[in-house]
Amino acid sequence: QVQLVESGGGLVQPGGSLRLSCAASGSILSINTMGWYRQAPGKERELVATITSGSNTNYADSVKGRFTVSNDNAKNTVYLQMNSLKPEDTAVYYCNAKNVRTINRFTVSVWGQGTQVTVSS
Repeated sequence: QVQLVESGGGLVQPGGSLRLSCAASGSILSINTMGWYRQAPGKERELVATITSGSNTNYADSVKGRFTVSNDNAKNTVYLQMNSLKPEDTAVYYCNAKNVRTINRFTVSVWGQGTQVTVSS
């Protein structure tokens, strides 16, 4: 079974930086796309950034120029470098993997458990 384990969340002051990591495990042969979504209290989960195995990226307008998504295909890991953080970036950040092929299964979408990011002075 494919599992995603996130790390790197925490409390940071406005203008600060954090780096999130997400590692996928479970006899993985390939992953088409990995990325990050976030959900703030009382709001729906929204796209933050995604990256394909070919390194094509997609960002929400609200984070363009501040966040950078990257990956390491060999490690089945995706990263999110978050700079110039704002209080409105406060949310639970979820890792997602799409079109995951393992030795005995194809899974369309897998989610991590989420990691809290709080931006506050």
